[in-house]
Amino acid sequence: MEKRRGHGNVTSRFTSILFDLDGTLTDPKEGITKSVEFALNKFNIQVEHLDELLSYIGPPLVDSFMEFHAFSAEQAQQAVVFYRERYSSIGLFENKVIDGIPQLLEDLKNLGYSLYVATSKPTVFAEEILKEYKLDSYFKHIVGSNLDGTRSKKQEVIQYVLDQNLIQPEHALMIGDRKHDIIGAIGCGLECLGVTFGYGSEEELRQAGADQIAYRVEEISDLITRERCAG
Repeated sequence: MEKRRGHGNVTSRFTSILFDLDGTLTDPKEGITKSVEFALNKFNIQVEHLDELLSYIGPPLVDSFMEFHAFSAEQAQQAVVFYRERYSSIGLFENKVIDGIPQLLEDLKNLGYSLYVATSKPTVFAEEILKEYKLDSYFKHIVGSNLDGTRSKKQEVIQYVLDQNLIQPEHALMIGDRKHDIIGAIGCGLECLGVTFGYGSEEELRQAGADQIAYRVEEISDLITRERCAG
């Protein structure tokens, strides 16, 4: 059954907004790339520059190790174990809130929207990061993957948020910076807003099927509330 509506633009009929975490709410570049480098070093793979590892930001880690370094499934699982050795104690906090995000969340919450986080990062890490940077109080539910690797696909995470909070997909919007966010949203029947201030390009987001694109944090609220204000 077709779950997707082909409107082509974000509308104001939704009441729930789901946010990706990495590259959308916070900039995790240092922590993720250094932790990936740590894991790769365990396999005697040297990295000349951390920017070579930016593609690891966003997608599930197991998939990334297999895609970007041709690891077997078993090697990829072990690489994630090595990654977490560093990330869980250090990399997690090598992070920073993207400028303008706290004000955006405050504004949307004051307008009556219910806010959620849907990330491929393990829930326990997402909760810790958002608490550390004092963003956790804005969200009704923070959902990520499980540490055992299950629920790592973005569509699975989004669907879990919808199911656990009794949200109808036509009343929800997904905001994210990578194609995985857009593809996951479409798979669940949500409209989706891509942002280019993270780690995905405008081309990536448009090709994935984003309904709208925001180039700056300050544009997001306007795109969401435009029709509400006009009405």
